Amino acid sequence: MRRAFPLLFVALGLACSGEHTGPGEVNPAAIPAEATAAHDARQTDARAGLSRDADALPAKQILFGDLHVHTTFSPDAFLMALPMLGGSGLHPPADACDFARFCSDLDFWSINDHAEGVSPQHWQETVASIQQCNEVAGDPSNPDLVSFLGWEWTQVGGTPDEHYGHKNVIFRDTDAGRVPRRPIAAPRPEFRVALLPRVARTLFPLLHFPERQIYYDYQRYAEDIGAVQACPDGVPTTELPDDCHETAADPRTLFTKLDEWGFESLVIPHGTSWGLMTPQGFDLARPLAEGQHDPNRERLFEIYSGHGSAEPWRDWPEVSGDVCPMPSDDFLPCCWRAGEIIAERCEASGGDDCEARAAEARVNFVRAGSAGPRTIPGVEVEDWLDCDQCRDCFNPAYSHVPGGSAQRALSLTRDAPGDAGDRYRFGLIGSSDTHDARGGNGFKEFARVENTEAPTRPAFMQRFLSDRREPVARSEPVVLSEVPLSERRYIERGASFFLTGGLVAAHSAGRDRRAIWDALRSREVYATSGERILLWFDLLNAPTGSVPMGSEVDGQASPPRFRVAAAGAFEQKPGCPENVHAALSPERLESLCLSECYHPSDARRAITRIEVVRIRAQGHADEPPGELIEDPWRVQDCPGDGAGCRFEFDDPDYPRFGREVIYYARAIQEPTMAVNAGGLRCTRDADGRCVDLSPCHGDDRTPRDDDCLAPNEERAWSSPIFVRPALALSEAPETRSP
Repeated sequence: MRRAFPLLFVALGLACSGEHTGPGEVNPAAIPAEATAAHDARQTDARAGLSRDADALPAKQILFGDLHVHTTFSPDAFLMALPMLGGSGLHPPADACDFARFCSDLDFWSINDHAEGVSPQHWQETVASIQQCNEVAGDPSNPDLVSFLGWEWTQVGGTPDEHYGHKNVIFRDTDAGRVPRRPIAAPRPEFRVALLPRVARTLFPLLHFPERQIYYDYQRYAEDIGAVQACPDGVPTTELPDDCHETAADPRTLFTKLDEWGFESLVIPHGTSWGLMTPQGFDLARPLAEGQHDPNRERLFEIYSGHGSAEPWRDWPEVSGDVCPMPSDDFLPCCWRAGEIIAERCEASGGDDCEARAAEARVNFVRAGSAGPRTIPGVEVEDWLDCDQCRDCFNPAYSHVPGGSAQRALSLTRDAPGDAGDRYRFGLIGSSDTHDARGGNGFKEFARVENTEAPTRPAFMQRFLSDRREPVARSEPVVLSEVPLSERRYIERGASFFLTGGLVAAHSAGRDRRAIWDALRSREVYATSGERILLWFDLLNAPTGSVPMGSEVDGQASPPRFRVAAAGAFEQKPGCPENVHAALSPERLESLCLSECYHPSDARRAITRIEVVRIRAQGHADEPPGELIEDPWRVQDCPGDGAGCRFEFDDPDYPRFGREVIYYARAIQEPTMAVNAGGLRCTRDADGRCVDLSPCHGDDRTPRDDDCLAPNEERAWSSPIFVRPALALSEAPETRSP
């Protein structure tokens, strides 16, 4: 009889079948008009407090949004929703709409599920769900929320020369006849949707028997995606059947296909410096030189997300051939640390060739590329110390890749005079990259597990997934092409770098779709690290008069004069506003919002300082970025109260540069506690070297209710203002700052 029970459970499990997971139903409850009007009133008060009688700040409304939201229509999001990975269940497109309206109180957002995992049926349902979200938002001329349709084109190369990175594609319109009939993916056959192994299909539903259906639904999802046939090659995208899987091998091909559709769209690079997906040594100069940049569509750059900041350039030593660079005072290469780990093991075991083994380990690591960590058997997160991490960056991306940074992009010039794509002229935005349909999730710093992408595997799963090799005193050579993508990514180490997400703020002439889109296209936008900081940045004496952030200015002869003004975000009250309680049941409030919402008090946090960054555009493609990027160039200390901060300045050096100069401003807010802001939480010696660390683990070693909080200076980054003299660049004198 005892034997019959296990057999019965197995039989029950095998008898279950997966069901198609739909988009859910959008909550039709209205947002009270007075709640939306309160936003405007609070901004008006802040703007008035920072203005002067003779020189008022521009009166456009600042709207907050998130242009990077995934639901469980994305394969990785569905996988992370499974109980075996600590997931809390499905969050389909309807959840994303409801969260944006009721929990985070956004003004606009976009859906960006990974195109490789969106079946034809899921795409049709995505379009319908976005249309439904717009319908419940009220009067289209003054909606409580504008929802944009899009997807993510997710390309990953194993080496810098094969890598282009991730891009979100967003469309202005949502009508069925005004958007493509299918999303366009990057060719990632290994990442379309992985089927669960047979043993997992049997075991996991039994281990989580009450939630067993989600495993069968995932299996159905994976099978449905795998059954979609590839689109035929050489056929214009508008002539392809609706039910095939379309890919674009590189950005240029993606842009061509979008041109064939002819619909108004934006393409936003993101994750460009995130070392979990970006190979070390990648540089945005390469795709620019190859003509893989579309200046008409690529007008925005995601500088901040739940994966951290992609802002700063750092002149770190780079790998050259098989040679691992030596560490510097501010950077420890992981290839060098690999040699140190092997040398330490060798010395502990009494070896007499430890230095030779260390040298061998460094070469093996370099040759393995992004699979380098696998060359050291039995290694733990703590063994790596803070190698490949930025020690002096604000909330850096894991293994930050400087060549993919915003500052590197803004400095670059392509040696192609007259080419419309000769430079990157990006506006700067933040977004979340949430995979739980929780756009704008940075309004309160809580619930690390639910509000970030941090894995939370049970102990048995960690043992199953971890490196179970013996920690021997010799490295092992690894061939990159033989290592699956999933095994190149050091998720456990990266768990300490998952943060709540950022926001994009738009200086908009209205709340309607067209006004917001126009602000995005004109780059009259800025990024925040999640707080709703107010920021203005204007050039006051352009040839045409005052112009806002994001502007390109030609023929500027006199020293440019700028104005920056900022006001801190509101301190938050606990819980949710009354209208949210009226719209959602207690159970829905907990499952959707985690019982916390954007709920501002009347008190603003203090802006402590404003920093200005100046970047001179390259005169030629070989000019070193370290000579061009000045960060910070100017610093203005602020009163430190909740009244905000404003100052004006000019650049007397500008006329002698004879080239395009790029300026942007950062507003820094007083320190507050934030999830994972401490990164690896290093203990440092007197020289600043990391000698011990306390990572925020992605398994049971860090409890689910530990939010790994640390002090954090939340901030906002303006879009740049691009200022050019009348003198042609080719005629410009070669000059440098003193």
